[in-house]
Amino acid sequence: MAERKKQKTARGTAVEILNRIDRDGAYAEPLLDAVLSGTDIPNPSDRRLVTELVYGTLRMRGRLDWIVGRFYRGDESALETPLRNILRTALYQLLFTDRIPAFAAVNEAVGIAKRSCPAAAGLVNAILRNAIRDQANIAWPDMAKDPGKAIAVLHSHPRWLVERWLDGYGIEETIAICRANNAIPPLTVRVNTLKTSREKTVAELAADGITTDKTRFSPDGLHLLSPAADLRETDLFRNGLIRVQDEASQLISHFVAPRSGEQILDLCAGTGGKTLHLAALMGNRGKINAVDLHPDKLRLLGAEANRLGATIITTHPEDANAPSETFRSAFDRVLLDAPCSGLGTLRRNPEIRWRTIPSDIENAMSLQKRLLANAADCVKPGGILVYCVCAVTPEENESVVADLLATRPAFKRIPSKSVSPELIDGNGFFRTFPHRHGTDGFFAALFTRTG
Repeated sequence: MAERKKQKTARGTAVEILNRIDRDGAYAEPLLDAVLSGTDIPNPSDRRLVTELVYGTLRMRGRLDWIVGRFYRGDESALETPLRNILRTALYQLLFTDRIPAFAAVNEAVGIAKRSCPAAAGLVNAILRNAIRDQANIAWPDMAKDPGKAIAVLHSHPRWLVERWLDGYGIEETIAICRANNAIPPLTVRVNTLKTSREKTVAELAADGITTDKTRFSPDGLHLLSPAADLRETDLFRNGLIRVQDEASQLISHFVAPRSGEQILDLCAGTGGKTLHLAALMGNRGKINAVDLHPDKLRLLGAEANRLGATIITTHPEDANAPSETFRSAFDRVLLDAPCSGLGTLRRNPEIRWRTIPSDIENAMSLQKRLLANAADCVKPGGILVYCVCAVTPEENESVVADLLATRPAFKRIPSKSVSPELIDGNGFFRTFPHRHGTDGFFAALFTRTG
């Protein structure tokens, strides 16, 4: 029993999580939440280390794999995933942290290998010690000869994605995008204006030892500047005065600009971040119908509605591909926060960059076009339709909008006056970028039904 407990180390846990991400297509955040909400790793510094190793290794995976390839003398592509993740986490500690002694990182990696893949323990030891000794001599891709390859390796992004950004933004901005995606994003909360104000929340968080900075664009947001590992244990959270939500996500609800008393449809509500914000902006007056295919997500939405005091939301476990006939032409405003590639959230979800392929974007676009057509069917004459995605690709952005305008002549695009003009591009679309605005990458378009 004592031996089993000894094996539950921060580094070993990080490798286990990374293996599950690769093996099962899982996401880092819920896996980390499950581990950190338990008692297996009670030491706060170890809990922070697990988080840093998982996210840091995911962000820098491309660069780490390049290093492995320089010191492994066999076919690098044949390395099994568990062995790769042992090497990745150890190299991340050696190259991107300054508080972990090299010998500790190497010894722990070898120990993990002995337990999970014993035959490779010597290989792990050799690669890591060679990397320590010869890291200054690693040959990197030449930026002048092949900028796509160089940026992909040095800044740890898939080459196909880097090449797309190079075509659209050029070298300097592509590097800026990659750097922003590799930075630790701020912890941002939305103040629940159904119960309190941003000013009062700033003071109450300060009383809990949490310093804050007001978000630049959202009037309801706060960045938490000091450690907030126990945020969910604060009275503010328990009593529903705050909710964790990125600033760009908050801005979508302002872009919808709902009015008190209106009938609103959120057609792909998920766990309800935007749904709940819409209720707050409406002052709990009117009605919001939240639709999602997954009942588990709607149950979470319902629980959050109770915590936040949002009383005007009704949930519907339905397929947005076939919305209820009673929804036809029934709503003053319809929000479609469509399923997408998620490429605007790479700083928060770095695993997405390694599992997305170009055909995924095409598939997402096809689904988005169908869903937007369904959403349009639910808008009253004179009503408002909002399309948004956390993606920054033309296929999921302009192409979807163009399809709606070409197939539904009753709809026309209109300008938004409810968000900062700084967030509206030259074509009238709402766009945010991590490297420009410090938020996740979002796109949104606003339409009205004319007849």
